[in-house]
Amino acid sequence: MMTELPLDQVRTLLAVVDEGTFDAAAAALHVTPSAVSQRVKALEQRTGRVLLMRTKPVRPTESGEVVVRFARQLARLERDARGELGLTGSGEPTRLSIAVNSDSLATWFLPALTRVPEELRLCFELRREDQDHTATLLREGLVMAAVTSSPDAVTGCSVRALGRMRYLPVASPGFAGRWFGGPPKTPLRDVIGDAPLVVFDRNDGLQDDFARALRGERGAGPLRHFMPTSEGFVDAVVAGMGWGMVPEVQAEPLLRAGRLVNLAPDRAVDVPLFWQQWKLDSPALAAVAAAVAAVAAETLAPGPGS
Repeated sequence: MMTELPLDQVRTLLAVVDEGTFDAAAAALHVTPSAVSQRVKALEQRTGRVLLMRTKPVRPTESGEVVVRFARQLARLERDARGELGLTGSGEPTRLSIAVNSDSLATWFLPALTRVPEELRLCFELRREDQDHTATLLREGLVMAAVTSSPDAVTGCSVRALGRMRYLPVASPGFAGRWFGGPPKTPLRDVIGDAPLVVFDRNDGLQDDFARALRGERGAGPLRHFMPTSEGFVDAVVAGMGWGMVPEVQAEPLLRAGRLVNLAPDRAVDVPLFWQQWKLDSPALAAVAAAVAAVAAETLAPGPGS
């Protein structure tokens, strides 16, 4: 039984996934498309699995994602080893790909990256994704670490609690006056279903979760505006386009300035955040993880295990 995964075949599979086609992978590897195809077929025969969907662009199957993740981890270890041996060329920097949700990126995450020692010469490649979906990028091997809402470790990854991002239901004073009677004289649950709301994108369920907690299965209303940036989301709420769940750290100064009002001071939505990363003995990953955990402890509300 053949159990080894030849490195040239593994690297070729990764090149095909990254480049999108067999021809592009061949150009990147300086070999013929026939050689690329033969290596991929040989790897599929060796594993007994179909590893690629021959679409345009090419996509890995579930088994292919396992091999792709292995290939990226192998490349990470090789770069670290070359760096420790002084074989990185003329000060070649190390690239780290990280998935992070927009609200963390707009509030506490960037200050964490500034704490990473400059002598490590790291280049950060950030992938913005909803916290409920960042784990998917880890699973597919597209990032090395992620801020996620899932406490369940992705295969091959470690996980640690960071804390809770607290969201407040807010609106501009004028909007609250028009739609809720500011402050509402009738229960909020009876009127919130008719009011326009602001959502980040179609994966954003915070507003519906809040309204559902008030109204049961009905959730929030159908009149909603999509604002796919954290800053744009807050600006839209301040402008009176709708109500929305805004991170407490962003909402507090606007509440103090009278530009927002809290629709339910006794209610909030807490989203637990976790740091997941590849299980690698990598100095670069370790330094980033330490900086992220430190800033999260200073900024986020404490949560179980954080």
